[in-house]
Amino acid sequence: MTAQLINGKEISQQRLQLVAQQVAERQAAGKRAPCLAVILVGNDPASAVYVRNKKLACEKVGFKSLSYELSEDTAQDKLLSLIDELNTNADVDGILVQLPLPKQIDSQTVLERIVPDKDVDGFHPYNVGRLAVKMPLMRPCTPKGVMTLLESYGIDVVGKKAVVVGASNIVGRPQTLELLLARATVTVCHSKTQNLAEEVGSADIVVVGVGIPNFVKGAWIKPGAVVIDVGINRLEDGRLCGDVEFDAAKERAAMITPVPGGVGPMTIATLLENTLQAAELHDSKN
Repeated sequence: MTAQLINGKEISQQRLQLVAQQVAERQAAGKRAPCLAVILVGNDPASAVYVRNKKLACEKVGFKSLSYELSEDTAQDKLLSLIDELNTNADVDGILVQLPLPKQIDSQTVLERIVPDKDVDGFHPYNVGRLAVKMPLMRPCTPKGVMTLLESYGIDVVGKKAVVVGASNIVGRPQTLELLLARATVTVCHSKTQNLAEEVGSADIVVVGVGIPNFVKGAWIKPGAVVIDVGINRLEDGRLCGDVEFDAAKERAAMITPVPGGVGPMTIATLLENTLQAAELHDSKN
């Protein structure tokens, strides 16, 4: 058995087309285009690529985008002041601070400074808390994108055993909430989990986000399982790979996301969906 590939690139393009259509309808009705402000601190090459991809996606769907590139030695107070300005700017719907941040800046302080209805990444504790009580405002992008992929491929999670490997604030924990609210039975695995291979091997759906190349072995995958690989790692030879041992896993899984071309494009598409949602929310308040 060779797994069917879950094509995140294709699904993300479909979602972006819908966003572009809604933006055109907004403008035809005399409403402004949604606006996303992106802040990049430092010169991390991977971060620069992500920011460029987000700008290109904004252009593609008709969004206005603002870009702020700050030096590696930027003081935290300066970054917070910029966020405060964007928070009060009525023309800005979403604010995104690209992670990781330089060591002199506390990322949690920065993320909490963004007002929740402009937190289109969905990282603010207010938004994660609302997700936990099934009253989401801005849903974290990557976990929401994963759920969109599962839905798009007709994967029913109700009653299924789901294992999330990784418990980060950005992916693992909100992904657990998303699956729980979709009525899956969820187990979260982390660095202290015992018998990880056994836990993974019991799962109908496996979501992995740990940032370690080929960490989850293909032999661990239950035959017929669905594998969602959130990781993206660059090897010494320049190739990209995920957190799952892909070649072996695809011989056991029923469906699997490739890296690249799986979850990554969905994260950007979801970011733009969240920004459009924020614009609609701000319109309703004015």
